[in-house]
Amino acid sequence: MSDLSIELTAPNGRKYTQPTGLFINNEWVKSSDGKKITSINPTDESDITSVYAASVDDVDTAVAAARKAFKDPSWRDMSPTDRGNLMMVLSDLVAKHADTLATIETWDNGKPYGDSLGDVGEVVGVLKYYGGYADKIHGQVIDTGPAKFAYTIREPVGVCGQIIPWNYPLAMAAWKLGPALACGNTIVMKAAEQTPLSILYLANLIKEAGFPPGVINILNGVGRVAGAAIATHVNIDKIAFTGSTATGKEIMKMAAGTMKNITLETGGKSPLLVFDDADLEQAVKWSHIGIMSNQGQICTATSRILVQDSLYDNFVEAFKKQVAELSVVGDPFAETTFQGPQVTKAQYERVLGFVKAGKEEGATLVSGGEAFTKGSPSGKGFFITPTIFTGVKPSMKIFREEVFGPFVVIASFKTEEEALEMANDTTYGLGSAVFTKDITRAHRVAKRIEAGMVWINSSNDSDYRIPFGGVKQSGIGRELGEAGLAGYTQIKAVHVNMTGE
Repeated sequence: MSDLSIELTAPNGRKYTQPTGLFINNEWVKSSDGKKITSINPTDESDITSVYAASVDDVDTAVAAARKAFKDPSWRDMSPTDRGNLMMVLSDLVAKHADTLATIETWDNGKPYGDSLGDVGEVVGVLKYYGGYADKIHGQVIDTGPAKFAYTIREPVGVCGQIIPWNYPLAMAAWKLGPALACGNTIVMKAAEQTPLSILYLANLIKEAGFPPGVINILNGVGRVAGAAIATHVNIDKIAFTGSTATGKEIMKMAAGTMKNITLETGGKSPLLVFDDADLEQAVKWSHIGIMSNQGQICTATSRILVQDSLYDNFVEAFKKQVAELSVVGDPFAETTFQGPQVTKAQYERVLGFVKAGKEEGATLVSGGEAFTKGSPSGKGFFITPTIFTGVKPSMKIFREEVFGPFVVIASFKTEEEALEMANDTTYGLGSAVFTKDITRAHRVAKRIEAGMVWINSSNDSDYRIPFGGVKQSGIGRELGEAGLAGYTQIKAVHVNMTGE
């Protein structure tokens, strides 16, 4: 174990033991080829540590462990109540280690420490929620008459390959672990190559909770190697992926070779509609939360704000003021910080590239859009000032493409019909928001917006008890809530001939 972990001291002074290996069959192992990936602190661009990166052979080993565990009576025949209790134990362990998990998340990802603590709280809640569901997943008896006794069984899908993103490493892991475990599946999970550290720490808690070997296997690795191996593996029955639409399409193609069950949660360019009767203060407050939280690195971020023309000027001024006052950029461990650095240099450069494109297309940059060099004492780090463009037209690149940063476009509309046309003029369909005091209009617009989720008079206040997912090129299937269980079971029909003939 000595060469598969390292003692680290985070910038906030917290000391802890960081695993650096691959977690397979409840043991830490090196990668078969010895390759590693280095995790970078986005606040000052320094190396945190290096972890082993899974090869194709390592994926094979993890899948074999998961397949064996799926068939083993210690997991297969465990009562669902006991399975749920294991999840409750893991939930309690996460709560116990919340400060360390949040520290690692902030150090590795760059999100403010308070936000990381909130994410860990969500992990606790999700695991407890699905732990409670474990013994409430059942089939039904279907009456077809006296000649036949017919019933259904909801069985686990099997070995699940789960690929998580870098923007919410722990939360997205919980979204996938929860329903998969509740239904009795086994798992091979790949951490994002940019942010592998917190999920590796979680792996030790999984073992401590008492899960049998092979039930949950966690791999670091690059997408084009480990991710591709998981998506194409003949002994993986299901793929669950959260990430970009482009990568989701590739995952879908690769999974097609073995006709895997898939759940995809991909990109978005979510609209937020503000009608002229809206509570301006509330609309401004939630518009800021909806795009600037988590450094704008949210798939559901309401990054297109559409405001009715009579309210447009007042909204822009109030929104600009809100961003200036609340979006404090800086050290993510500082209590006053609202916005930390972007997760990587590539993401930082991507956002600045969109700033350039917006200027070239003729949109008006009213705030931000430049590197912020005061985020760390060294002047380094992937910090960007929160960016607001106005005068944006639906044909512009910055209106149509997902930026995934603290970057918002504001456009105006005249009528409800025009607002809906602009809102739906996108290949995406993940989140959306509507601000109005007219409850009839609120429900009418919510019904007509082409999105998997609609918030009325709020934005991005999701809840793990409510289904999460999109339409169009924003994904397939749903996570969270009772609906999140559907992708992790198969329905088997049993027909019993009662006639003796």
